[in-house]
Amino acid sequence: MSNSKERLQKVIAQSGITSRRKAEQLIQEGKVKVNQKVVTKLGTKVTANDEIEVDGMPLEKEAPVYFMLYKPRGVISSLQDDKGRKVVTDLLGEVDERVFPIGRLDYDTSGILILTNDGEFANLLMHPRYEVDKVYIAKVKGTPEKSELAQLRKGVRSDGDLLKAIQYRVLSTDRKNNYMILQLTLREGKNRHVRRMMDGLGYPVLKLKRENYGLLTLDGLKPGEYRPLTPKEVKQMRNLATKNVEE
Repeated sequence: MSNSKERLQKVIAQSGITSRRKAEQLIQEGKVKVNQKVVTKLGTKVTANDEIEVDGMPLEKEAPVYFMLYKPRGVISSLQDDKGRKVVTDLLGEVDERVFPIGRLDYDTSGILILTNDGEFANLLMHPRYEVDKVYIAKVKGTPEKSELAQLRKGVRSDGDLLKAIQYRVLSTDRKNNYMILQLTLREGKNRHVRRMMDGLGYPVLKLKRENYGLLTLDGLKPGEYRPLTPKEVKQMRNLATKNVEE
């Protein structure tokens, strides 16, 4: 944030500590101070020079940063792990900011993972109503028939959830070795979505990679590598999410 004025709830959300909606709630509950004075009015504007406290804790002032990581298999999409396994932030050796992953990829799943310290941006991409497409490549055990694959668009029930793919495409079939490679496009991102969906059809996932996240691809990255998103990419991802809401 520069010396220009920004809405208080937006600044709190961008710090990464909570979503904008939760920030608004904290303001209304009198849990936010600006320059040691309690602020309860939504829409209050602040600058980089203002001292902000949220629930008694000073707000850390970091410029927003955005990274794309090619997460390898065998890494946890978290900031820490009680079993001592490697976490995604362990791969960001030269990043000084306190970033966190937007959503998650399973331990055994590879592919695109975005990390940021901008809570508002994270909420924009994670919230189901924004419907940012994500494309996965799945190697599944078995060779399902067309009629079975058609169920992916209708939805597969699993533990009370209806899990869907908005698009699917068969990339290859190996009947001799009994597996199929599928490309699956999702908008929702429920826990272990692809794996549970394919388990429900009776064709468990052997290997899974997220190849696209909105307009982002893995081009130029190897597993374990990362790069900053360009300002243009950040803007495009914001626009993509809000465009989907408007439509």
